[in-house]
Formats: sequence, C-alpha cells, structure tokens
Amino acid sequence: MKAGRIGLIEGFQDGEMRRQASARFTVSTPGQGFTDITESVVEFVASAGIAQGLVTVFCRHTSASLTIQENADPDVRTDLMTALDTLAPRHAGYVHGIEGPDDMPAHIRTMVTDSGLTIPIVGGRPALGTWQGIYVIEHRDRPHRREIVLQAIGG
Repeated sequence: MKAGRIGLIEGFQDGEMRRQASARFTVSTPGQGFTDITESVVEFVASAGIAQGLVTVFCRHTSASLTIQENADPDVRTDLMTALDTLAPRHAGYVHGIEGPDDMPAHIRTMVTDSGLTIPIVGGRPALGTWQGIYVIEHRDRPHRREIVLQAIGG
C-alpha cells in the first residue's frame, strides 16, 4: 500500500485471493418510471463475499436503462421523467414505430442514459453515496419484465 495524491491506493499482491461472481434477476416494472434495485445489488455483492472490487450492473434491453440517482426525494425522479419526455417525446414523427409510439422514444432515452453501470465495492458494499440508489428506468408505457445481469470481481 502507498499513499498518493488521491489517497490510499491498494492493489492485489501475487497469491492474494481474487473472486468473481455473476447472477441474473428479473425486475417487474409498472410501466414508465424508476424501479429501485439497490437492495438486490447490495445483497448480490454481500453474497459474493467481495470486500474490495467492482460490481457491474447490466440491463439486457434497448428500451429500458439504468441510472444512479437520488433516493431521498421522489420529486427528483418525477422531474427526470419530465426531462426525458421533453428530450424524446412520443408522436414526434419517428420512422421506427412498428412497436408503438413509445418505442422509439424509449430507444433514444436508453441511448442517453445507459444500459450498464460499474460501481466500486468498498468494505463489502457498493460504494454509493448517502442519497444514491440504483434504478432501472422503464421507458415504455406498459409494464415489462427486465433482465438484469450482475458481475462482481475483487477480493
């Protein structure tokens, strides 16, 4: 270990145990909006037995996405949905419309948010801030079942 300008830096030493774990779970969304999956990710990291490392969260869909956002005031998520509605409105004359007027806006919203997150693991937990939660953002109007893949690596 050595101290640097950015603080304490720890690295793997030869022979030190490294772990890797993966899992999948399904999230039922109620339709457009945010679904909190923080506890599922925290439980996965705990069960993986990784104290220091990284956890990757990946959404296997192109019309839903992931974000880390405020978990205290639900008005934040309401305002974020309003912003996404302004950015990619329904009935905007998109060429792709075979799956309905909410599909192409969903693809745009996924592109500007993200399908994957990487979060440091510190002390056996995702290193989220006090007011941060991990959310699936459903961009379609109807309820869906969204598959989430988790991967953790560390020691």
